[in-house]
Amino acid sequence: MSTAVIKDYVREERSEAVEKPSRAWHYAAGSAAGFAVLIGLAFVIGKPDPTRAETGITMQSREVAQLKTLSTGKQAESIVEGTSAQERNALIPVSGSPVQRMGAFNAIGQGTGAHNTALKCLTQAIYYEAANEPLQGKRAVAQVVLNRLRHPAYPGSVCGVVYEGVNKPVCQFSFTCDGSLARTPLANKWGESRKVAEAALAGFVEPSVGSATHYHADYVLPRWAFTLDKIEKIGLHIFYRFPGSAGQPRAFTRGWSGREAIPAIDRTHWLTAIAETEPVYTPGTTVTPDVKDRHAPTDVGGRIDTTKTWRLSIPDPVNSGGSYQASLAAQGEIDSQGTAQ
Repeated sequence: MSTAVIKDYVREERSEAVEKPSRAWHYAAGSAAGFAVLIGLAFVIGKPDPTRAETGITMQSREVAQLKTLSTGKQAESIVEGTSAQERNALIPVSGSPVQRMGAFNAIGQGTGAHNTALKCLTQAIYYEAANEPLQGKRAVAQVVLNRLRHPAYPGSVCGVVYEGVNKPVCQFSFTCDGSLARTPLANKWGESRKVAEAALAGFVEPSVGSATHYHADYVLPRWAFTLDKIEKIGLHIFYRFPGSAGQPRAFTRGWSGREAIPAIDRTHWLTAIAETEPVYTPGTTVTPDVKDRHAPTDVGGRIDTTKTWRLSIPDPVNSGGSYQASLAAQGEIDSQGTAQ
């Protein structure tokens, strides 16, 4: 993508009105486990040093392993979900450290097989993670993927980042292992996502999330939300970076691996995931729910679900009882013995 095209892309961004949250952020105490992890990492990662030249830092494997514990295992568990999660997420304060702009990523030559594969993986991540998010939200997800690629704690390729853990019990991007890929994407949303991915691979940088490597929807609250630095909320997603020097731009020293490949996927994970989320229907008897089903339980004008306890029946006007007989009696059309006159 040429410089002129990227400039047009930026102009398009500025023309889109993105609503910013007006509510002030307040402090909330984090989980004890989260703070314990942070205390242990303070000796390894350290605080940002403004006097240190931005020439990059080198992390040992021990340091990288400790970084990964921030958002894995028990730290990945959700504390609460739903409206309560949104309220508690809003109470976590935004980091006081400035958000620093990341450098452009354009290491993959356009028109190459590697670029085409990386483009597909990045488009998938944007589509399945943020198809209904605002444009800025889509760009922020793309930025997280590319940030991870350049951080030593993650794989060094676009597809490696997106598909990390795909055949393990826990994957990094849930859409790769929950069966979402089995569903055909909507053409218009896919096109929007691809456009964002193309720009990101050509060097476009989303400045609002800086060096973010994590995000989650605001209707869940994972334990790790208390251990990372909160940066920004865009749409339904809240973005975070590693604490200390590990979350600063100089820590993102890894170069692109030079290879892109989509791993073979164990689709039994998909079948299990889909079976857990899809409603179970009995062929020939169960009616698929529909918005037009908003009617009284026994309204014969609506669609009938024969799996329910009631059945449609037309009363016999001669040999009926109950309310029908009572109506006849009230009209003087039946004697005291119940015989029609």
